[in-house]
Amino acid sequence: MNFSVQTDAHIGRDAYRTEIQVRSHKLIADEPEANGGKDLGPTAHELLAAALGACTNATVRMYADRKQWPLEAIDTRVTVEHGESFDDTRITRTVRFTGELDEDQHTRLMQIADRCPIHRTLSGTIQITTSEVR
Repeated sequence: MNFSVQTDAHIGRDAYRTEIQVRSHKLIADEPEANGGKDLGPTAHELLAAALGACTNATVRMYADRKQWPLEAIDTRVTVEHGESFDDTRITRTVRFTGELDEDQHTRLMQIADRCPIHRTLSGTIQITTSEVR
């Protein structure tokens, strides 16, 4: 593997409140009150959607900056929907570019959005290995 990230997640007796450690950053994930949580943070699916949105924006911003294109802002909305099971998933992403861009630049930035690492991860082959530590 040429690239890896690591996060640590901890849950105690406090229903669904999960503390997540990413490098020096601490996050809280939780479930809405309707699901028995206290709504102290985003759900795991919301974090997944947020990861795609953040990665899309950062990837497009890096490209536009390198090209010195007049991209003022990028707004991305990500929706994750499931069918009858979690094996049937649809992710919808809408992107809005603000700035004096021509049609070719819009087209290229949409191509770059599809090249963001999280998009590629979610679209590619994923293997999850789970082991227990005692």
